[in-house]
Amino acid sequence: MPDALDSTPYDALLLLSFGGPEGPDDVVPFLENVTRGRGIPKERLKEVGQHYFLFGGVSPINGQNRALLDALRKDFADHGLDLPVYWGNRNWAPYLTDTLRDMVRDGRRRILVLATSAYASYSGCRQYRENLADALAALEAEGLDLPQVDKLRHYFNHPGFLQPMIDGVIESLAELPEEVRDGAHLAFTTHSIPVSAADTSGPVEQHGDGGAYVRQHLDVAELVADAVRERTGVDHPWQLVYQSRSGAPHIPWLEPDICDHLEERHAAGVPAVVMAPIGFVSDHMEVLYDLDTEAAAKAGELGLPVRRSATVGADPRFAAAIRELVLERAATERGRQVTPCALGALGASHNVCPVGCCPARAPRPAAAGADSPYA
Repeated sequence: MPDALDSTPYDALLLLSFGGPEGPDDVVPFLENVTRGRGIPKERLKEVGQHYFLFGGVSPINGQNRALLDALRKDFADHGLDLPVYWGNRNWAPYLTDTLRDMVRDGRRRILVLATSAYASYSGCRQYRENLADALAALEAEGLDLPQVDKLRHYFNHPGFLQPMIDGVIESLAELPEEVRDGAHLAFTTHSIPVSAADTSGPVEQHGDGGAYVRQHLDVAELVADAVRERTGVDHPWQLVYQSRSGAPHIPWLEPDICDHLEERHAAGVPAVVMAPIGFVSDHMEVLYDLDTEAAAKAGELGLPVRRSATVGADPRFAAAIRELVLERAATERGRQVTPCALGALGASHNVCPVGCCPARAPRPAAAGADSPYA
């Protein structure tokens, strides 16, 4: 096998995602999985589930993951990379533990994991690693031989992740009425998280306020805005804003919220806004509801023209980026000198999360890192 297409020592790739309901009867059980241990009453979960019921009780995330699986398998086959791809979720079928069990029974011994979260944070990285540790512990209790599990590095600044977002913003600008297009502002959105979680994301000593989570998003926003200016000849002002806050009111979360931002931009006389959800891999429920429904309704109240650009989803360039990341990591594990592919000021992320990276509120075992009990 040519070295460029050699995935050794890995014998499988696992797509690890959040999961979502696939019908009205799934909504409350799914939310019970997501909120397990928090003591949230079922009636409150039914209220939260209204977002899903607006869309027939179906989250688009599972369909989008199936599309990404198809794109990955096609890209791998087209390029001669013989690496099987599996799929497991944290909170809904196919469940992670079940998928890992299938992989072990299929003889997979060295597994590389792609999480559907591009940035550093507790909920976007370490929590996935905790779920991996839980799944491995369950298999160990069943007496199964455990595989070695590694996680792909953060890919927020890989060209294959950035290029589809740049195209999406340019296409959204083109959809705006011509008289407001050049004056449009860009609102780069991502999931709000508690300020304390942001401040401790990534290796803490390397980042300021907001930690790696905020810094990585700012780097992506700047890269996209710069590319849009180069391709359109127009310098659109931009800001990083947040959405989907779900925490208690007394706990500080990252701000401003997208709806507050739209009000402020309208009051300042901005003629139009393009909302670019750079913090999300696909157009799942938080994009469809918080942007396409809630933020769009706010813009309608204001009379502010808005467009929402597409997420990366199953874009072939993203699938190709994953192939490149797999081969990059495999070559590194074989002891080869590799130049990681990354744009912007931050460079490539670490391959192995260091001890203390994105700490949990209460310490829990996490796999696929320097502190893994399953090294």
